[in-house]
This record gives sequence, C-alpha cells and structure tokens, in this order.
Amino acid sequence: MEALLLDVVRLHETWMEVVFPRQLDPSAVLGKWKPETGVQTVGYYLWAVLGAPLVAVTYPLLLVGFATRYYAAKLDSAVARFGVLGAVIVATVVWGSLTLLAHFQLPTEVMLGIAGASVVAVVSAGLAAGFSKVGGRFVSVLLAYPFAMTAIFLPPVVAGLLTPSISNVVLDPSYELARWILDTFLAVGGINETLRAAFDLETFGEQWGAAGLGYVLMWVGISVPLGWFLGLLVALANLIRPKPDA
Repeated sequence: MEALLLDVVRLHETWMEVVFPRQLDPSAVLGKWKPETGVQTVGYYLWAVLGAPLVAVTYPLLLVGFATRYYAAKLDSAVARFGVLGAVIVATVVWGSLTLLAHFQLPTEVMLGIAGASVVAVVSAGLAAGFSKVGGRFVSVLLAYPFAMTAIFLPPVVAGLLTPSISNVVLDPSYELARWILDTFLAVGGINETLRAAFDLETFGEQWGAAGLGYVLMWVGISVPLGWFLGLLVALANLIRPKPDA
C-alpha cells in the first residue's frame, strides 16, 4: 500500500510538473516550488484538481507499464547473455524444431504454414533484440517494442494464410476483430467507411498475387501502435518508479 501511494503521488507530481517547476524530484537546495501569489495559488490548486481524475485513469495503465517493464527486462537479460546472434540462433532452433516435427507428423500444408510462421517469428525476434541492444529509450519505443509485438502476433496469421485447414481458426477471428475496430475506434469522422470503400480485407493483395496481404497489414497495423503504446507505458513506469539504471 505504501508503494501504491508513492506511485500515485509521483504520478500526480508528474502532472504538476507539466505547468509548475520543481514538483517531481525537487531540488535539494531550492526544494519544491510553492505558489506565492493569489493567482498562482488558484492556478496551482485548480491544476492539481484537474489532474486527480487523470491520475485515476492513468494509474491502471502504469501498472501495465510496470508488468511490461518486468518481462522486457527478463528478455533483455537473456539477450545480454546470448547476444543478438545467440538470441536469433535460439529462436531458429526452437521454431526449426517445431517445423521439423510438423514435417514428420503433420500434412505438408500445415508444415509449410508453420515454416512460414517460423521465418516471420525469427526475423521479428531478431530485429526486436537488435534494436533493444542499440540502447536508448527512443529506439526501444520506436522499433524494439513494435517488432516484439510483431513476433507475437504475425506468425499465427502467416500460418493461417499458408494452411487452409487452420485458416478459420486464425483468419475468421481476425475478420471479426477488424470489423469491431472499424465500428468502434475508427468510427470517428467516417474513417471506417472510407477504409471499407477502399479496401476489402479478404481480397486485398490478390491483384498482386499476394493473397492475404490485407490480414498481414492489419496485424502489422495492430502490432506497431500496440508496441509504441507499451513502450510509452514502460517509459512512464521508469519515470514514476525509476530502476537503479533507469
């Protein structure tokens, strides 16, 4: 409870820092800034009141940032031990073993789907590991987290596209998800109608001989913003509850 209270206080102080100086981590010499005039006092406390509901909404997201930071640190530790090349080799061995097992025990079409998913997973995981090793919060948020999400979401889609017998397990839910996103998040300003008029999820790409391209682009379009979102939450977690090396 003490840690939760400290998080909430620091989150609110971060909000106060947007307008007023020395609110978060104030100077050891000058201390925390306090309003000195009546106008400053009114503005200070009005801004504080406005920030209270924002903190209430943001704090659950901050907890997601803490959890994401924890598991990302585990992956970074593994990459630090094996190196980027080692991480790629490990991913290749794991996915390659799965493909080899599919070759001996499953139909050819299923094996090809798993093989395609393996390639996507290994490449995405390698890029995520490589960008995470480059260093810097900006690079991690911009590139490492989106490729990590792509390594999670895209392989099943590739497997579904290459394997008709399991396509209904992957592509049908993807279609329903796309329809839900269009009817909710993208309903503002008629964006959903514009996209529906311009693209057909199931047939997009066939004109170039790339059937299923619409599903691939859809999941890339989900993975990248989701990666940015989680990366920003981790950056917020580092700000509110810094690690020793953050």
